[in-house]
Amino acid sequence: MGRAPKTGRSRRSPAMSVLLHGTLILASLIAIGPIVWVLLSSLKPGYAIQSSELTLFRDTTLANYRYVLTETNFPRWFLNSVIVAAFTMAIGIFLSATTGYAVSRFNFPGRRPLMMVFLVTQMFPVAILIVPIYTILARLGLINTMPALIVAYLTIAVPFCAWMLKGYFDSIPTSLDEAAALDGCGPFATFWKVVLPLARPAVAVTAFYTFLTAWGEVAYASAFIQTDNRFTLAYGLQQFVPQFNPQWEYLTAAAVLVTIPAGLVFFFAQKHLVSGLTAGGTKG
Repeated sequence: MGRAPKTGRSRRSPAMSVLLHGTLILASLIAIGPIVWVLLSSLKPGYAIQSSELTLFRDTTLANYRYVLTETNFPRWFLNSVIVAAFTMAIGIFLSATTGYAVSRFNFPGRRPLMMVFLVTQMFPVAILIVPIYTILARLGLINTMPALIVAYLTIAVPFCAWMLKGYFDSIPTSLDEAAALDGCGPFATFWKVVLPLARPAVAVTAFYTFLTAWGEVAYASAFIQTDNRFTLAYGLQQFVPQFNPQWEYLTAAAVLVTIPAGLVFFFAQKHLVSGLTAGGTKG
């Protein structure tokens, strides 16, 4: 009986192993370096941040966070962002899931052109779409309202997520739909009770993507929102960097606070993210 072949790991030389791990460590440091620097800067007074002397810790204080939370409209911006992101995520999941399931399971006139339209929309940068979307929203009287942002963000998120979910639904056997139909389930009941629970990883990716689309977007917010009390966080942060007197200490503190909700969403969705992103590309 022959000896089992050696695995790739056992064939790797010590020098290659050191080089590989050194590269991974270096890449990790490059990735987290800016985040750590922003966090440390948020704990420094303004003169320490603008000083030419580079120090990790200098006159550490929480005054920047206190000012942002109590002396600015940050809490209002935070609430606006939560509302916009939550509605964008909920509506985006519903539209993307139902669209992806319909295109995956049913043949109907215009099916292929519809998916091509979704694909083509991903080719245009956000800046090109601002003017036509602004014109439509202005005629509907939605400028300077949160529904305007929700609609605009859905135009970004839904096409991509529908494509991804369509690929994931393709990987679920149609025999499950047939079995549900024999049990008396209609198309929507089959989708809701049978197929959607199996697509939790892809739904988690959709939730994460739609949330981040609304949470950190600036271009649409700056074009469609005009009053301070309706700013979202990403647009409100610009108030800390005026042209002649940038307040970097407050900007860094606010930036750290902005990342907390996104980090929480990622924490709860992380176990589904890899499987949801990879499975969506297996068929379709």
